[in-house]
Amino acid sequence: MAESGPVKKDFLVSWEELHRDAKALAWRLVETESWEGVLAIARGGLVPAAIVARELEIRVIETVSVSSYDHQDQGEVRVLRAPARDTNGDGWLIVDDLVDTGRTAEVVRRMFPKAHFATVYAKPAGRPMVDTFVTEVSQDTWIHFPWDLSPQFVQPIVGLRGAR
Repeated sequence: MAESGPVKKDFLVSWEELHRDAKALAWRLVETESWEGVLAIARGGLVPAAIVARELEIRVIETVSVSSYDHQDQGEVRVLRAPARDTNGDGWLIVDDLVDTGRTAEVVRRMFPKAHFATVYAKPAGRPMVDTFVTEVSQDTWIHFPWDLSPQFVQPIVGLRGAR
């Protein structure tokens, strides 16, 4: 969820929307090949990876833990934990929630060069790093995933006119 410039738009994703979009990702992958396993990029890729694995009936799921953010600022990409399996990625499906600048994807791709990389959402700067994605959003959009949100009061649209 890195940002390469000033954020101008917010894109809120509900649990239902995320589930629908992750299932759509599985539909795009169903005929691609027979997967040995799924490699989820933690933390954002954990939920989409679980949905994709379920839909494709993949029972082997590994994780790679990568850190590059505080709340909205991207810093140095660090691999905190690599998967226990030693593989070049052949026959593996990497799943993440989003490719933004592509910096995280680039690090993970170097680790698993033969894996198929799939994300639910993609921004233009990172899109060349992934093989399959569902929805493209503009680079200046910040995606708010359901695990980062909590229900709260929202001002009615008519009440926002005076706030401008």
